[in-house]
Amino acid sequence: MDMIKQRAAISGIGQSEVGRRLGKSGLALTVDAVMDALADAGLEPKDIDGISTWPGLNTDIPGFSPVGAPELKDALQLNLNWYSGSSEAPGQLGAVVNACMAVASGMVKHVICFRTINETTALSQLKGKVASTVGGGQQVDGWAKYMVPFDAFSASNWVALYAQKHFHEYGTTREQLGQIAVNARRNAGLNPKAIYRDPITLDDYLNSRMISSPLCLYDCDVPVDASTVIIISRLEEARELNKTPIRFESIGCAHNSRYSWDQFDDLSTQALRDASAALWKNTDLKPADVDVAELYDGFSFICLDWLEQLGFCGKGEGGAFIEGGSRIALDGEIPLNTHGGQLSAGRTHGFGFMHEACTQLWGEGGERQVANKPQVAIASAGGGTLAASFLLTRD
Repeated sequence: MDMIKQRAAISGIGQSEVGRRLGKSGLALTVDAVMDALADAGLEPKDIDGISTWPGLNTDIPGFSPVGAPELKDALQLNLNWYSGSSEAPGQLGAVVNACMAVASGMVKHVICFRTINETTALSQLKGKVASTVGGGQQVDGWAKYMVPFDAFSASNWVALYAQKHFHEYGTTREQLGQIAVNARRNAGLNPKAIYRDPITLDDYLNSRMISSPLCLYDCDVPVDASTVIIISRLEEARELNKTPIRFESIGCAHNSRYSWDQFDDLSTQALRDASAALWKNTDLKPADVDVAELYDGFSFICLDWLEQLGFCGKGEGGAFIEGGSRIALDGEIPLNTHGGQLSAGRTHGFGFMHEACTQLWGEGGERQVANKPQVAIASAGGGTLAASFLLTRD
């Protein structure tokens, strides 16, 4: 970790248009995001010698990952010293971990890390056909074979198991959990790229359609078309570019229990428990030093779990901590998901959270900018079986 602290940094970020059924190819979205990031950093395509992405090209699920490293390399005619694209990583931001290690080792100077998704366009083109899902007519293997026989086809079912256990164990309520969705929508109202910007009340949340108890419609993230790019550069190179580098104070991506949704050793939490604990082992900073938290909310309970496991409150105390919503508001104790998260801004996976953390650290959040320009931010990705967390500071 010391090598990454001393040698790697974020030099620029970029993002394509974010929307539903945009009708653009995954490669077009990716190139748009890359050019945005290059301009942000002050780089040109010829400066890029590395690519890192998650999960790599995947055509099994329409639009889930339509672009891999080779496609981007050819599109921009890049000369690469290293590239990587794999689904076996600690959360979607495992691509950033890989890039940091490649930069810190001296293999590369500037790495494009990207995550592209165009599910809504891809699904709209199926014309009534059912997209591939877990158990959707194919042979079920691995951990899924323990879930599908019980009609648990969706991550909403799997995360609901954890939420139910937490509710039972600690007395957490839907009224408390709903504050994450209400807060996300309030922040999304200040983000011009967010999908859903109209405010919702706690009553709106409580009266919305149940998806998988205790998770309702507003507990679930919003599929979108988008590409997001993070550029990782050698620190000395980044200091010569457009922006103050953002450094990696610590990274947590440990996994110490079973790689399983239903056989984890503590079903009131997830793999993010280990990733959170590992984050604090490599730094003298504490949760109280964090100015803004961009925490993965594929489902609202995952975000609640991150708050607990990262130490913003005690285990089992997340419901009470967010009750009323004041602590997690933009002007609160720990501003949470300032762009609206995936619940309202759209499912850009962990990359969207790191993009927003950098936006806040650089003071570029516009109406949603946290006051007193933040110095320390946390960005996280994943839940369930995979997770990674990052403690970021301005150089």
